[in-house]
Amino acid sequence: MPDPNLTQAEADALLAVEKHRVDERRWTYPGMGGRIEVPLISASKREGFLLDVSRGRIDLLRTTYQTRARQVVSLARVDVAGAPHRNPDGEEIPCPHLHVYREGYGDKWAIRVPAATFPNVHDSWLLLGDFLRFCNVTLAPHIDRDLFT
Repeated sequence: MPDPNLTQAEADALLAVEKHRVDERRWTYPGMGGRIEVPLISASKREGFLLDVSRGRIDLLRTTYQTRARQVVSLARVDVAGAPHRNPDGEEIPCPHLHVYREGYGDKWAIRVPAATFPNVHDSWLLLGDFLRFCNVTLAPHIDRDLFT
């Protein structure tokens, strides 16, 4: 199993690296309670990544986008319309919030979603595009909208 502990410099570099889809497969944006795990690859083809897209079963607005490196390391995650997150220092961060890898804590810290980076937080489809740009996915996977997206 890959080591889930990275230095901050390693995590920052992995988040910043240019990422591409691995093939021309078409993915369907998940419906209620659904989830997809989309493989990505660095432009150099040296690092693999995963894009997770999941939706709530009851609350249609509940959405999570996550980018992972080395199968298990969450580099970035946006949670929308879920429960608030409690940081290790006790501060509670309401949804929507953004988790970005922090050395020694992994994805245990969250911040409020920066409006300048994620201006479309109330539109899950547009938010996916914002998240892909934040994670430097320059050749995005083909994801088709479903009836309720």
